[in-house]
Amino acid sequence: MNSSRTKGILCVISAAFFFSLMTLFLKLAGDLPAFEKSFFRNFVAIFFAAATIIRYRIPLTVGNPSNLKYLIARSAGGTIGIFCNFYAVDHLVLSDANMLNKLSPFFAVIFSFFLLKERIRPVQLFCLTLAFCGALLIIKPGISSLATFPALLGAIGGMGAGFAYTFVRIASQHGVKGPIIVLFFSVFSCLASIPLMLPVFVMPSVKQLVFLFLTGFAAAGGQFSITAAYSFAPAREISVYDYSQIIFAALLGFLFFGEIPDLLSVAGYFTIAAASLIMFEVNKKDFS
Repeated sequence: MNSSRTKGILCVISAAFFFSLMTLFLKLAGDLPAFEKSFFRNFVAIFFAAATIIRYRIPLTVGNPSNLKYLIARSAGGTIGIFCNFYAVDHLVLSDANMLNKLSPFFAVIFSFFLLKERIRPVQLFCLTLAFCGALLIIKPGISSLATFPALLGAIGGMGAGFAYTFVRIASQHGVKGPIIVLFFSVFSCLASIPLMLPVFVMPSVKQLVFLFLTGFAAAGGQFSITAAYSFAPAREISVYDYSQIIFAALLGFLFFGEIPDLLSVAGYFTIAAASLIMFEVNKKDFS
């Protein structure tokens, strides 16, 4: 295994750990509205993105004005994804919420078909179907309406993230720098959170504020780690290691909340992970 690929794998695992920490801190912040939690998470991200832009002297421009629509679409999808994911984290077993968010790569394939005209091959269609079946095992429609609603929102969160990732790719192809995309999204999401947050605003305690800011710091750590990972190695070689986040989330959920996923959820984890592994192997062969 070459050193660049090893570094990429370690960075992906590091990102997975940071993102699972983000969901842990999010849950430890307690009974606060998802919109409020989203605001604080992205408020911290603004400073990290701005610091990166200043450090590397990246011009504060989106290039061609037509790129603005791609950034707005990316930000809208990402914001919806965060709102839904944060609600799911508050109401589901931590590992369930994390796994439903991991449906995003499969939704990205679907959106790429419609938006980028990228062909979906039979093996990809099989993986999409397999992932959907895995999601159903976690969502458990009809078993309990109380459990189904947040799980459904968790899946919608994954869909929003997949939509956002598609437009990240489009914006990048049109020359928009990564830190500019992150900054635009963070500011957009904060502004979108304010009118939704204010009517249900709950004044956080000092302890809750600490966890909210830790959520933002962990999210920033994840973003920096994942950015570094894909600078060391292509996604087709290392993306599958991102599923280590589910292991971290399950361990943290057990240690801090005594959460134990039920058998149907565990079956769903393995089903989605299997679909991802098949997709990973196919992509690796295609580019080898």
